[in-house]
Amino acid sequence: MRKWFYCVGAIALAIGTNARAQDAGGADDEDGVTELERIVVTANRTPTEKSQVGSTVEQVTREEIEEKSLPSISDYLNLLPGIAISSGGGIGSEGGLAVRGMPRRYVKTLYNGIDIADPTQTQVQTSYQYLLTGGADSIEVLKGSQSTLYGSDAIAGVISVSTLGSIDPGVRHFLDTEVGSFGMVRGRYGLQAASEASALALNVTGLRTDGISAADENDGNTERDGFEDVLLDVNVEHRFSDAFSVFGSALYIDARAEYDDDFPVVQDNWFNHNLTEQLAGRTGFNLDLMDGRLKNTFSVQGFKIDRGIRSVSTFGPYDADFEGTRVKTDYQGSFEATERILFQYGLDHERQNARTSDDFAETDDSFSITGVWAQSVVEPVDNLILTGGLRHDEHSEFGGHTTYRGTAAYLFDATATRLHSSFGTGFRAPSLYELYAPFYGDSSLRPETSVSFDFGVGQEFLDGRLVTDLTYFMIDVDDLIEFDTAASRYRQVPGTTRSRGVEASLDFAVTDGLRLGGSYTYTDSKTEGGERMVQIPRHAIVLSAAWLPDEQWTVSGDVKFAVDTVDTGDVELDDYALVNAKVAYRYNENVEVYVRGENLFDQQYQTVAGYGTPGLSVFSGIEARF
Repeated sequence: MRKWFYCVGAIALAIGTNARAQDAGGADDEDGVTELERIVVTANRTPTEKSQVGSTVEQVTREEIEEKSLPSISDYLNLLPGIAISSGGGIGSEGGLAVRGMPRRYVKTLYNGIDIADPTQTQVQTSYQYLLTGGADSIEVLKGSQSTLYGSDAIAGVISVSTLGSIDPGVRHFLDTEVGSFGMVRGRYGLQAASEASALALNVTGLRTDGISAADENDGNTERDGFEDVLLDVNVEHRFSDAFSVFGSALYIDARAEYDDDFPVVQDNWFNHNLTEQLAGRTGFNLDLMDGRLKNTFSVQGFKIDRGIRSVSTFGPYDADFEGTRVKTDYQGSFEATERILFQYGLDHERQNARTSDDFAETDDSFSITGVWAQSVVEPVDNLILTGGLRHDEHSEFGGHTTYRGTAAYLFDATATRLHSSFGTGFRAPSLYELYAPFYGDSSLRPETSVSFDFGVGQEFLDGRLVTDLTYFMIDVDDLIEFDTAASRYRQVPGTTRSRGVEASLDFAVTDGLRLGGSYTYTDSKTEGGERMVQIPRHAIVLSAAWLPDEQWTVSGDVKFAVDTVDTGDVELDDYALVNAKVAYRYNENVEVYVRGENLFDQQYQTVAGYGTPGLSVFSGIEARF
């Protein structure tokens, strides 16, 4: 079976590419219109042409989001090279995310610039299952250790979701609805408005489903675990003059998710559920001086989460409530010394607080961390872009820590070949729980530290219609913080967690109406004890295609293969292939109807041992713009 998967992977690398398409910058289409170079923001915390970035950045555009109509941000992340998603059940279930073999506690996640990681978790991390796609305009994934620019937690990379893209002047309304398998209903209302000086994007998205049994139905479990989620986001900016503008964004999430028991075995539970309410906001201003050569941005952001656990088990009922907050102030500046030299610098201060109340104890803890950083972006000769940066953080508990990064990108114009590489260090500050939890915490813990490196070659063919990339990566994490069962507390453990791998991708615009895609990721990640990291396929292959036979019809689909995955206890998970497809018909310029299917071949598989996943699913929807 695995040999068959390997053969398919080889064929994929020969013929396809990922539909997330790395568009060819400056390439001319058949009508002689120049395609715009893709712009990324996360790589340098400022808009930068992707061809000038040494770090690896994956992108999902609004067009690609609309092409697939998938319900959650995780669905799109799961199709990108180097990312592995696992789930303890259907949509809304708690799950895992790994970037280049490193779990989500090592990934910084921003929503319209707001850090949305939960400070009440055992280890600070983002709950991706609550992030509905809604009005997401773009998704970026910056890979490698990025603490120089983003501080703590950015060891494996940074995920950024933005809802305010390029908006045409005027007012537009969006009304989407979808129904389908497992009693799922979802809808979205969106508003976009823009003038010469202002832009606004507002979205209200809701989803409800009866779900599937989180505990695998193939093991005799039948009770469905439902999920309800409402997400509201707003993003606005206004320019008073060429030199001064203000901006603001807000996010609200209210969700309820049912789940099953995991001890002593994974099995049905009719009572367990989680409650989550999140509120976040960010506001600030931009001030440009010296004809725009000196740029300044000041912002303040806040995040608050209230979550509750309600469970009943063989040990009796258990209730727990958590309240966490994060307040952060941030200044970022840049100075364009010459056309070839850009200096960037910044200062930020963050305070986290977590309150916990359960049947055993109550806690109320906090810490603060202040960071200062600087980076230079230099073009010493044509087509060679170098960056170098340094950061120092002061933590109220463990003291100071310094990180650094460097990147390089070089474009050979004659052959359309691009070399790119990055090197960086990172750190993860111990969480409030790891530091202060009654009985388990240790206030003497130091931060986990990392070193990462990648090197890749990108190549364009056929006047930019075929774009390929091959990248080698490595990440090492030291000073790990783990729970010592013998001592019943968290402690620093010796050894290094290592991840090595290769990412390959191609994008082929066969014609104006046909695009093929594919990617392959090889990941070899091991713990400090030499054991494989769990829930991360050694081989992952994604194939995709989008076909527009005429102006009204769109047919798109993708297949993901996951091969050679293990879970806790060295349990081997079955290989699987998931096939999704969508057929859409544009009734007129304002209305589109579609039918889409997930897991079309009804694959029986697990991404977490003992937990089920949805079988064949069919959904139909309508999208209106007016």
